[in-house]
Amino acid sequence: MCGIVGAVAGRKVSKILLEGLKRLEYRGYDSAGIAIIDNGELKTCKREGKVEVLEEAVLKEKYQGTTGIAHTRWATHGKPCEENAHPHVSDNEIALVHNGIIENHEELKKNLQEKGYTFLSETDTEVIVHLVHQYYQKNNNLLETIQEVVEKLEGAYGLAVVHRKEPEKLVVARSGSPLVIGLGIDENFIASDQLALRQVTDSFVYLEEGDIAEVSTNDYRIFNNKKPVQRAIKRMEGNAETAEKGEYRHFMLKEIYQQPQVVRNTLEGRIDPQELLDGYFTNSRIKPLDKIESIHIVACGTSFHAGMVAKYWIENYTDIICHVEVASEYRYRKVNVRPHTLLLTLSQSGETADTLAALRKARENNYAGTITICNVPESSLVRESDIALMTEAGPEIGVASTKAFTTQLTALLLLTLHLGRNNGLQQSRVEEIISDLKRLPLYIEQVLELDTVIEKTFEAFSDKHHALFLGRGIMYPIAMEGSLKLKEISYIHAEAYPAGELKHGPLALVDDDMPVVAVAPNDELLEKLKSNLQEVQARGGKLYVFADRNARFENSDGVTVIDLPHIPEVLAPIVYTIPLQLMSYHVALMKGTDVDQPRNLAKSVTVE
Repeated sequence: MCGIVGAVAGRKVSKILLEGLKRLEYRGYDSAGIAIIDNGELKTCKREGKVEVLEEAVLKEKYQGTTGIAHTRWATHGKPCEENAHPHVSDNEIALVHNGIIENHEELKKNLQEKGYTFLSETDTEVIVHLVHQYYQKNNNLLETIQEVVEKLEGAYGLAVVHRKEPEKLVVARSGSPLVIGLGIDENFIASDQLALRQVTDSFVYLEEGDIAEVSTNDYRIFNNKKPVQRAIKRMEGNAETAEKGEYRHFMLKEIYQQPQVVRNTLEGRIDPQELLDGYFTNSRIKPLDKIESIHIVACGTSFHAGMVAKYWIENYTDIICHVEVASEYRYRKVNVRPHTLLLTLSQSGETADTLAALRKARENNYAGTITICNVPESSLVRESDIALMTEAGPEIGVASTKAFTTQLTALLLLTLHLGRNNGLQQSRVEEIISDLKRLPLYIEQVLELDTVIEKTFEAFSDKHHALFLGRGIMYPIAMEGSLKLKEISYIHAEAYPAGELKHGPLALVDDDMPVVAVAPNDELLEKLKSNLQEVQARGGKLYVFADRNARFENSDGVTVIDLPHIPEVLAPIVYTIPLQLMSYHVALMKGTDVDQPRNLAKSVTVE
């Protein structure tokens, strides 16, 4: 979950590396470092804290080097500090940065210590750099050394390495952690995410599992199992503006307000006035989905909540059975797969370690095929799935997912319609849902107009430390998502429950200091929900209800109602997500937390 950047050029690279780190800071921000080969010397600079702290130190040094690597860290082994920050160095000759976890690092470390190597950090990464130093003594070739070293490593890694004796090249290796080569003119780059390099190139080569590459100013060579391989060059459209906040105070707020447009992007070319269009799947390597009888959805975090919503849609509108599971649990248990079952993975990045492992495990089972809904076209999940459905959300920088979630939901509803056409969904209902979908961006815009009302309403949360979220039916996963957003960025302890479960335990928590937030669309479970909320009110709890304006909720002592426009029932999970995002954002501002980069979290979870 760390960010890696590297460059080999005919010009000074320190500012390029620092800019790349800034663009990757969503992947880790507890420490950062840089290593540059400058006039034959290996120079490093590391700092605890964010990239801006490192930048200040690096600019004072005025590095002149044209080859270097840099890293922004999300701690796995060892606390955040300069000693544990990357790059790690061996004998002032070799510098290495690493994303991932080396599972056999303790055994390797013991062997290296017996050979006289001294360790200065608590990290698993320092083991790798000393191994590189050890094997370089006999190879005197960095590429061959890395090819030999990775055979000793167990776990996941994305590596970038430089050696002062080979100052015009760097070597990278990928196993379970993404890496990309950026191609320039008389200069080349590497990174863990192409977003880091959009300011210097729009041409990229995505490394695949097991790839090792040697990169120099005018060339690059890729090997897999020590044999040369070719990887396609991809040209990225658009520009790098998505990496800027623009007029917004935070990326999160920008991405909340982008949702009407990105939902339009997700729908574009996929529906017409009355029909669901075909041909929008990529990587289609299995037969049409008309014979699917059941679906396993596997995901993590926010994507898991999207999968839970999809279960309601799929089983309500089709004859298909749907199961949803957290990827980190799925990958470690025996899974019984019935014939004609589809595996569906969900991930914003397409590199989520547990979800990717679940997909790879699925190859051992009797699935009819695999499909992923993802936001990154060249990600591992997209390349390794039989079918991909892209969400078209654009890069999401804020750690707390917003637009990625709503576009996932939109894509899942499209998939539900696609599956339902041959599995029990009447054409008249398809047309009705498509008509609703065409108005979805307008509904989101209407809710965004409530931003000021929501901000003022939730000033009451400024001194709160706990909150309870409630929903019924398909809105229960939305309550879970609202709870997750609040805890992620405001650090308020929040839990979510199906409202009908209150009397089975959570009601014991309700008092004047435990505000309760409910989502209340005007659906068939509305009256049930009202009864549940009366249980809260009777015990002195403070209620905040996001309610359909036709649901006849009224403000009263202890009850604050935020009226939302009337939303078609099928779209309610998507639209009711928006006010919960705004609520969490404003509460976090009042709490004074770092909205875009909350403590202990990172955006792309590429480790277990």
